[in-house]
Amino acid sequence: MATTPSASPRRLLPLSLGLFQAALLLFFALFVTYDEPSAQAEDANSVANQLYSIFPFFQDIQVMLVVGLGLLLTFLPRYGLSVLTHNFLLLNFSMQWALLLQGLVHHVHHGQVHLGLRNILTAEFAAVTVLISTGAILGRTSPCQLLVMAACEIPIYFASEWAIITHLGVLDVGGTITIHVFSCYFGLGVSKALFRAAQQPVHPKETPTPRSDLMSLIGTLILWVFWPSFVAVLCQPGDAQHRAILNTLLAMSASAVTTVVASSLMDRDGKLSPGHLQNGSLAGGVAIGTVADMAMPPVAAVALGSLSAMMCLLGFKFLTPFLLRKLVLQDQCGIHNLHGLPGILGAAASAVAILVAPDDTAGYHLSPTGGNATKEVAMGRFGGRGAGWQALCQVLGLAVAAGGSLLAGLLTGAALQAPCLAPPPQRLCFDDSLYFKVQDEAESEGMGGTAEEGALAMKEQV
Repeated sequence: MATTPSASPRRLLPLSLGLFQAALLLFFALFVTYDEPSAQAEDANSVANQLYSIFPFFQDIQVMLVVGLGLLLTFLPRYGLSVLTHNFLLLNFSMQWALLLQGLVHHVHHGQVHLGLRNILTAEFAAVTVLISTGAILGRTSPCQLLVMAACEIPIYFASEWAIITHLGVLDVGGTITIHVFSCYFGLGVSKALFRAAQQPVHPKETPTPRSDLMSLIGTLILWVFWPSFVAVLCQPGDAQHRAILNTLLAMSASAVTTVVASSLMDRDGKLSPGHLQNGSLAGGVAIGTVADMAMPPVAAVALGSLSAMMCLLGFKFLTPFLLRKLVLQDQCGIHNLHGLPGILGAAASAVAILVAPDDTAGYHLSPTGGNATKEVAMGRFGGRGAGWQALCQVLGLAVAAGGSLLAGLLTGAALQAPCLAPPPQRLCFDDSLYFKVQDEAESEGMGGTAEEGALAMKEQV
């Protein structure tokens, strides 16, 4: 029988966060500074133009992560407060942890760390991997477990990104391989290690309600609107960035329409599934990331968006139950269907696009984290490498992202089983009352709780 976590582990969260914030404060005081203001008018104008070109994209991404992604996960009717708060906490913790790691590496090699908007942006890209991975174990883990997972995932992500982008030279401007595939299989690895003993029973509080589905769909719409900024922000300004915006919009539009068609056909009565709409409409944005800035015909973006939506929905209908039944693989939010399958499709599409592109077509691709933003001649010469070798590198990058993250996730999940991390008792999974002072306990009980659960929740509150 699951036991109630004691007050001691519950104090671990504020204590660890306080120590982390104090360490970050010390690091910033000793090593971090801003660039000196330029006295030259030309340099000042250049800095201003760069800021004005990137800051609107940055704002869009902030809305995506804080509002859109948070609301997308509110499909659990009694876990909305926890989802929004944990998503916000993990974003800030992971971003600061990524800044600290980047700063330490930079300090070792160059001394003083100069902070800029691009540093914040690349740190948030690292934080995205944590937010996605959390979807596999949502509701069945404590905040302490999530923070430990984030602390482990961020450095592994940076190592994976270096191996894929810098070492292999993979083209992935929108983070399809380095972010979506990596975070998906890391999360699945954590889930498998945490819940490997037995299949988790269906919890009575897992079932969405019309209201929770509506909130989640609002999150989908917010993500859908701002997704082109996420893909295009680190593209070379000009034609490449313009193509990335257009291709992303076309792919996502096609995935939205295809989702409605496929969801209706999958139901015997022709009705739409809210879960399909919440995920399939975004699949095109995941798949397009590897090829968004490549000079390809618009029909390719439309086709890729449609295929990714179909893969996502087929995954929900057939693959997720199969993995749960055969491998006892728990995937609470279906991240394999939204991020894994479209990510694999996008990687395959990038290899095909490279092989069929004319040799005289060129473009610029930047690292999805902005680090070592070396220009690679795309679609033909690839810095002296042939198209066949570059296509092979795309496939190798996919294998590194999936295989490496899965192994790292398994090891991280094993570490999360430590009792001191206060995993929630089974009866209070997916319930805000475990972490929040719920004002109306009667209403909470009316939604499926029991008097025993209410008393246990009140005992848990600090």
